[in-house]
Amino acid sequence: MFLIRKYAVDKQSNAVLLEWFKPYENFAYRREGDLASLKDKNKLSKAIIAKNESPYGADLIDKMVLLIKEELHHFYQVLEIMTSRGINYENITAGRYAKGMLKHVKTYEPDALVDKLIIGAYIEARSCERFAALAPLVDTELSDFYISLLRSESRHYQDYLTLAEEIATEFNTKANNKKTKKSIDVNARIKFFGEIEAELIQSTDEEFKFHSGVPVCL
Repeated sequence: MFLIRKYAVDKQSNAVLLEWFKPYENFAYRREGDLASLKDKNKLSKAIIAKNESPYGADLIDKMVLLIKEELHHFYQVLEIMTSRGINYENITAGRYAKGMLKHVKTYEPDALVDKLIIGAYIEARSCERFAALAPLVDTELSDFYISLLRSESRHYQDYLTLAEEIATEFNTKANNKKTKKSIDVNARIKFFGEIEAELIQSTDEEFKFHSGVPVCL
């Protein structure tokens, strides 16, 4: 949601996206509504239009809108399972994982966008791996659900990487035509964030989260 609002869509589409997300935001952050209030809310009321000056085109919008739809659907599915098992929804603080990578994002564009897309790919790929590891250890309902999630995460991380590569390639082509020395080495950035991510998941972590490192108690 942040990526397409910041980089790709016009003002009117920005408002449409916010309105689409509002019921979920109200539930998650303001505790307004319930499972029933979110039913059938995962539909866009209008088309999402790229802003004229956006260099990233419809591909970023198409991939991110599909990803948002799937993630909101997963959120609803999780709530259904929690409700059926008598588990209350509670807000918890974010872990150090994503923040630990985001603090290394470059401060200028389009490098910053490429970095954020690469980080998104790592988050999704690590989710895929951990759902696969957990699926055999839980009951059948959760196992089937986790397998369905890991398939989505696998698609998502590939979408993030594809977008990062497309944006970097387009920028490098323009830089080459202008005969400037500026370019984006996607493989180097993937390697860089891979090292950061490895440190985050292999070091001890005081909080036990889905993307946390080794529990400090172990």
